Amino acid sequence: MAPKALPRRFFKQLPERFMHPLVTIAVGAARRAGELIVRNLDRAGGVTVSEKSRNDFVTEIDRAAEQLVIEAIRKAYPDHGILAEESGRQGGDEYLWIIDPLDGTTNFLHGFPQFAVSIACQHRGRTEAGVIFDPLRSELFTASRGAGAQLENRRLRVSAQRSIEGSLIGTGFPYRANVRWLKPYLLMLEQVMQHAAGVRRPGSAALDLAYVAAGRLDGFWELGLAPWDTAAGNLMITEAGGRIGTLSGSPYADGGNLVAGNPRIFTALVESFAPFLSDDLRQ
Repeated sequence: MAPKALPRRFFKQLPERFMHPLVTIAVGAARRAGELIVRNLDRAGGVTVSEKSRNDFVTEIDRAAEQLVIEAIRKAYPDHGILAEESGRQGGDEYLWIIDPLDGTTNFLHGFPQFAVSIACQHRGRTEAGVIFDPLRSELFTASRGAGAQLENRRLRVSAQRSIEGSLIGTGFPYRANVRWLKPYLLMLEQVMQHAAGVRRPGSAALDLAYVAAGRLDGFWELGLAPWDTAAGNLMITEAGGRIGTLSGSPYADGGNLVAGNPRIFTALVESFAPFLSDDLRQ
């Protein structure tokens, strides 16, 4: 049975005077999309679903939530560009908004309570603001370049875990087009499982990255992610004192294979994955 929708009073607002203007717009847009998603949870089994590719679904709720976000951005910044998961790239100037209106669609369809709205804004290719909103828990993760990352009014810091021993690591399984990497991925998973206290795969990369920033996960890795999965979380982790990069540890441009964590765990994961990387996995 799907979780009950939260009452509207739980969608509390942060004082806008503490936010960067770009973050303020993203927060309002994310909350509107989140309210729409939660209102439709009880009818998740009856929503219209399309299959973009095998086991890759999009619902009318994804599209409606995305439209709400785009409308909010267009109202404030009509000249800015948009890169959204469902509608693609739309015009724009030197600013680009990167939107995942419902990260965790498969979870949503099954009533599994782990999904989020992710919104980031880039200026000339550099992410300046990011918001990840969990509408079920009413948890709002925000970040702006140079001003840190926050969960509501609390400053976020990555964990202080010093080694993979005893750590909690998040991941995402390779599937669809990325299933070609399953064998090396399983070797990486085996390596981590031999040392970590636990490995988790909740199913929303955006929330996983927010959890790394918040210190709930010590590290995270996944293959074949898209820019809308990672743009907000990338900034959030670096602003919380963490590191994010490719599987080989090189700088991460949003989209592709990713490792993240506090600085020690990031380095340890990169070192442990090194024996299993083919040339295409190093990118």
